[in-house]
Amino acid sequence: MTRKTLKPFIMSALLLFVSGSAACVGLQKAPVSEEKKPEAAQGEPSYQGKDRIQEAYSQFALASLHLSQGEYESARQCLSAAIDRDPESAYLHREMALLLKELKDYPEALTHIQECIRLEPETARNQIILADIYTLMGKDDLAVRTYEKVASLDPENQRVKLLLATLLIRQHRFEKALAQLQDLIKRDPDLVIGHYYRGRIYLETSRSEEAEKAFLKALSLNESLEPALFDLGTLYQMTNRYAHAVEVYEKLIHFYPDNLGVRERLVNLYFSLGLKAKAEEQMQKIKAYSKPGEPERQALGLIYLRQGRLDESIEELKMIVSAWPEDEKSRYYLGSAYEERGETEKALEHFRRIKAGSPYFIRAQMHIAYLLDTRERYDEAVEVLEKAISLDEKNVELYLMLASVYETTREYQKGIQALERGLEQEERNVELIFRLGVLRDKSGDKTSCIKEMRRVLEIDPDHADSLNYIGYTYAEKGVNLDEALDLIKRALKIKPESGYIMDSLGWTYFQMGLYHKAVQHLEKAAQLNGEDPTINEHLGEAYFKTGAYEKALKCYEKVLSLDPPGEERIREKIERTKQLLEKRP
Repeated sequence: MTRKTLKPFIMSALLLFVSGSAACVGLQKAPVSEEKKPEAAQGEPSYQGKDRIQEAYSQFALASLHLSQGEYESARQCLSAAIDRDPESAYLHREMALLLKELKDYPEALTHIQECIRLEPETARNQIILADIYTLMGKDDLAVRTYEKVASLDPENQRVKLLLATLLIRQHRFEKALAQLQDLIKRDPDLVIGHYYRGRIYLETSRSEEAEKAFLKALSLNESLEPALFDLGTLYQMTNRYAHAVEVYEKLIHFYPDNLGVRERLVNLYFSLGLKAKAEEQMQKIKAYSKPGEPERQALGLIYLRQGRLDESIEELKMIVSAWPEDEKSRYYLGSAYEERGETEKALEHFRRIKAGSPYFIRAQMHIAYLLDTRERYDEAVEVLEKAISLDEKNVELYLMLASVYETTREYQKGIQALERGLEQEERNVELIFRLGVLRDKSGDKTSCIKEMRRVLEIDPDHADSLNYIGYTYAEKGVNLDEALDLIKRALKIKPESGYIMDSLGWTYFQMGLYHKAVQHLEKAAQLNGEDPTINEHLGEAYFKTGAYEKALKCYEKVLSLDPPGEERIREKIERTKQLLEKRP
């Protein structure tokens, strides 16, 4: 019998399953007494001397029966027995590959489909199965090449072109994906999924107008297409067209009322647009479509948290983590809610229960370190941060936090070492370099401080804080005052509302002997940052130089009320100013 006669044979094979089932798990032949066993049964397979093809498809019939009953492992054993009897059957290898694909045994499925292709190299169906398995194994490059081969064998196959486009999108090979989609749409102008995928590509590549047109086209063909509505709403949010986003999301929940993620977005949009009543209405809808303690209520807990309604947020999130202890996102935000409410121990309890490997673990460790730092438990904070760094050494925020703890404890050299470790991971990180400059200054090395600040400006010429830092350092030392003035003015253009930069400008004028100009700018600085002791002391000095002793005295007295460093120095200035006022007629 040839392989071409396979399908007609399958039905007849079903009638033979009893005689061929001894090797297949789950179905047994009636026992035969020792005396009546054929001689071959003593040592040879039962199918010896029989038609091997007939035996193979008898096993295939049994596999089909097992499959119909959901007995996949038994089906696998029967198919394996069939292949043993007929190893050159492309059909059997293909069926085994499909079964193993369902069982998620992808490497073995790959072996069988490759054997099938060896036997039938030009069959498009086999190549499609091969590409599907490559995709499931995460071998996208091989899958793309295989789908491209299928497309050449079967250019009318829409499914293959769509799968190919999807993989190309996943690989960010957008132009190639667009070419596939354009061909599909040319053949079928009303192909909804083709227009939607085009929109996705345009959205990914920040081509907002084209993305909008593609999504609207897809929706004109299918107004309830959920992903198109969702992505169009996202596009409108990204481009700050909030009213349009609201309109799209409202349409989406009309078709899909249980989409709580979209309702959450609507709540946030309503609040941002000042539509508090509508936001509250949506929050009630979220409650209506979920039950307390269900993961779906997480959205509500997060909304309450963002609104500062901490009691309600804690109530929702606490019920979720009680019912779902492994829900680490809810636990993370529950810890955040307790932190905001000032319940440090409860916050620490929940942050500490988040396991290593969770996407929320490192952030939780940062919260733990911050809370320990605020409670002056510095050694514990350092230990937590070092452990986090050992697990995520490329996260520069961890080095910044570690340096901050050392800065608080005035262990400046350790802070410098922490920042240098961070720069080994990301050598052009502006924040790391800036903080390194600050700590070099605090350690007494102003030359190295200026060097680091100039290094920041090489990377970001408009880094206002570095411009100001260099300028103020020069002003404090009374050197390079013209350059200091230029740098600080540049910084002030970037941050015109910064009281600290305004103070630097006023203090530079003071050092240049331009006291009235100094008063003018230092008064503005005090308006912007009225509780800063340094700004008030500078203003007092400027008033003193212009003879405004009463105003100078008020500034010094305010500095003293702010618990400044160098309190004795301020008391001396107060005494000096009082003496001058007493000498006045």
